[in-house]
Amino acid sequence: MLVTLCSAAGSPGVTTTALALALHWPRPVVLVEADPSGSSGLLAGFFRGQLDHRGLVDLVLAQRSDLLADTVPKLLYPLDGSNASVLFGLRSHEQSAGVSVLWPALLAVLRGLDPAATDVIVDGGRLGLPGYPLPLLAAADVALLVARSDLPGLAGSRSWAGALVRDDGPGHAVRLLLIGEGGPYSAREVGKTLGLPVLASIEWAPDLARVYSHGRVPPPLPWWRHVGRGPDAEVATFEGSAYVGSLVAAAGALRSLGDASAAPPFRSVLSRAGAGGGRRSTA
Repeated sequence: MLVTLCSAAGSPGVTTTALALALHWPRPVVLVEADPSGSSGLLAGFFRGQLDHRGLVDLVLAQRSDLLADTVPKLLYPLDGSNASVLFGLRSHEQSAGVSVLWPALLAVLRGLDPAATDVIVDGGRLGLPGYPLPLLAAADVALLVARSDLPGLAGSRSWAGALVRDDGPGHAVRLLLIGEGGPYSAREVGKTLGLPVLASIEWAPDLARVYSHGRVPPPLPWWRHVGRGPDAEVATFEGSAYVGSLVAAAGALRSLGDASAAPPFRSVLSRAGAGGGRRSTA
């Protein structure tokens, strides 16, 4: 199954949500950071600039040498405690022009490298930018337009929603992923305005989202909430929050939608890379 997340306006949290979904995915999954704007949000955010790992630029070089299929598994970085591995993105916007030739070949590699079934989540970033990974969006089993439920979010998403919905059909479902339902518009109002069904809504919780966007620890609890709960009370509270619950529900809705699709099963590279095996399932 291939899921591609994208946005049409502003910064609704595509990278943060894509990472959070991957970390709560119930089976092996590859997160592809394909945002062409550059400056990897995962390396700078979740890993706080403390990790140096190769990514898409190395794949461009490998493609020129006809080594793409051999190189992709070597660049996957496993996320401890989860079923996910990451293929990191660009380091600079100047690299976006060169990476556009990579997308069709990368799609073919992800589909055909290994017979072991797994899923792929693509962080496509903002639609329309130079070097946008259009092949990964067009070939997705589920294309998710990520939007906030306020007026600027709806206004910015409206024209792109109309363009995306024309491609909706068997094997390629186009849906909305709403960030912060009721702020101020409901899922029903947003879906009606944009002409797309809302697959799921992610709880609006900026402090909790920073665990993924900035690599922070879960927010501290007052002392009285630690009584009788042990040293991991913050982590347990975070994992039991409505925010994480909404992510788990969204992952489940995506899996159900993908299972109902008429598209052939998506094939990926996890077992070739030796990544993802034996990690916990949080869904």
